[in-house]
Amino acid sequence: MNHLDYPAIGQRIKFLRKRKGLNQKELAAILGKSLRTVQKYETGEIEVSIAIVNQLAEVLESTPTHILGYETNAAPIRSLADIMDFLFHLEQVMGVSFDIDVKRPPRNKEWTCAITFNGKAPADFNPDLCLFLEDWESQRDDLRSYQSTQAAYQKWKEQTLAYYAATAVECAQPEELSDEERIKRRNAYLENQFALPKKEKEQT
Repeated sequence: MNHLDYPAIGQRIKFLRKRKGLNQKELAAILGKSLRTVQKYETGEIEVSIAIVNQLAEVLESTPTHILGYETNAAPIRSLADIMDFLFHLEQVMGVSFDIDVKRPPRNKEWTCAITFNGKAPADFNPDLCLFLEDWESQRDDLRSYQSTQAAYQKWKEQTLAYYAATAVECAQPEELSDEERIKRRNAYLENQFALPKKEKEQT
């Protein structure tokens, strides 16, 4: 679901264009678009593609997230509790499912904890998260091995956030169950978890 405010985006484009000292015709020529298209961008009449947003950010010396109105520092992390609170919020996001994998001594040599997103799970946004995490690890590896620069890494982050800024998500509070319903669901869960496979059931 696209929830971007295009009239507001248009106003930011207009402000940045004027700050840069360009008129609409000059900006249209740089973008390879018609004058009327640029006018519609600035009035919010038409959607601005992410490719154009990235191009505008370069031309107007801004960032894709600023143009889209996505504030990356709206909730700064000040304590460890802020990180934990974010994780608590994550489990309320509809369309996202994850598992927590804990390995620790004495069963394992290392002590590791991981949040795992199954890209094939029936959760709408899990494939996007898996693709993002794959790309992120690649970008981090390039940075760690000095193949990439901090500026290039920051640009990738900005463009990634801008790309997904239009994808709205909804959150749902956990359902409060009566003891009777909770026990009923608990029994169904255990039966499902420990049930014999169909072939084994037929043999017994």
